[in-house]
Amino acid sequence: MSHAPVPAQNPRPAQNPKPAQHPRPAQNPTPSPPLWATPPPQARSGGVAFAIVGILLGVVAGLLVLAYLAVALGVSALAIASLLALIPLAIVLLTVRWVDRWEPEPRWALWFAFLWGAAVSVAVALIVDLGVQLLLAFAGPGGSPNEAMAAVVQAPIVEETAKGVGVLLLYAFSRSHFDGPVDGLVYAATVAAGFAFTENILYFGAALAEGGVGELGAVFVVRGLFSPFAHVLFTVCTGLLIGIGARRGGGAGVVGWFLLGLGAAVLLHALWNGSLTFADDAIGLYFTVQVPIFIGAVLLTFFLRRQEMRVTRARLGEYAAVGWFSAAEVEMLATPAGRRRARAWARSLTPPRTALIRRLIADATHLAFNRHVLVSGRGDVRHVTDERLLLDAVALDRAALLR
Repeated sequence: MSHAPVPAQNPRPAQNPKPAQHPRPAQNPTPSPPLWATPPPQARSGGVAFAIVGILLGVVAGLLVLAYLAVALGVSALAIASLLALIPLAIVLLTVRWVDRWEPEPRWALWFAFLWGAAVSVAVALIVDLGVQLLLAFAGPGGSPNEAMAAVVQAPIVEETAKGVGVLLLYAFSRSHFDGPVDGLVYAATVAAGFAFTENILYFGAALAEGGVGELGAVFVVRGLFSPFAHVLFTVCTGLLIGIGARRGGGAGVVGWFLLGLGAAVLLHALWNGSLTFADDAIGLYFTVQVPIFIGAVLLTFFLRRQEMRVTRARLGEYAAVGWFSAAEVEMLATPAGRRRARAWARSLTPPRTALIRRLIADATHLAFNRHVLVSGRGDVRHVTDERLLLDAVALDRAALLR
């Protein structure tokens, strides 16, 4: 019968660490703050290089998409449509921020996700659509594109694949920040928010150009107010399944989870587009099918958030048992009320140390989830190394707060 690894008991790195060879903790060890402060652990160079290349790619693709929109819509229509598209974007991103508050993802990863959705995925969809139209044009007079087929088959497959690949790339190059379903949800929702932002600009601008202010208002209500989370619901299927694959051990098996999630995203996207294209009572179908799906997604998000809180409290409790935290500190770091009190205390200091307390909370939460992987038996040497780095970071955070 295998035993879960025991939390590390001191800040000195272990020799040749392996998940199954953690030293047993001494009785009531008391970690002492370091006498001098070393720089906090930095992100791996591979992740930094990926972030730089990915964000540059997103910027270039974004400029190309912007040029296309300016030519297709005109500068004035583009400006008006962009301002209106910011409203549903803000609704989605504020919701994603709320979901991401417990274990915040790095900003560079979120920027990559947004730019991938807003620029790269849109560029891929436009290029594929142009290619299909050219092929049909070469096919002869009868080869005109079928709008219903494009909406129900082509768009779901192409768009969800383009968005899903961005989430998969984030997992491949940022595994230390992608260790569960909530991470997948956050990254997928951010990609989808970016895609929907650019697509809304296109729809709003076209409505203004073709039907004037009245048509623009109708399209804005449907897309901006009734269904700002449509693309999020689709792509989150992919992100959640990648996150489940990561939680179950990662590796090449994540590709299978990705394909399963992608299939669900495509089907849900096709159902949405099909209801708008073929249904006699689109509004009735919206309230009987789409609204329940949205409510289910909200309930699932609440469940996953609660699960994150329980994992954080349980794993930090294990470190408290060997002296890294006191019971009061576990309450402070692993409960919403405790975090609020900690932030209020940090703001009351002179000078305020809000950034330091946030960093301590983030490092401790990341430590708890890293520990969760080790306890599950799916950890490797990388997770043991990360544990040591995070324990060092926690010690430095505490020392800085106590100065």
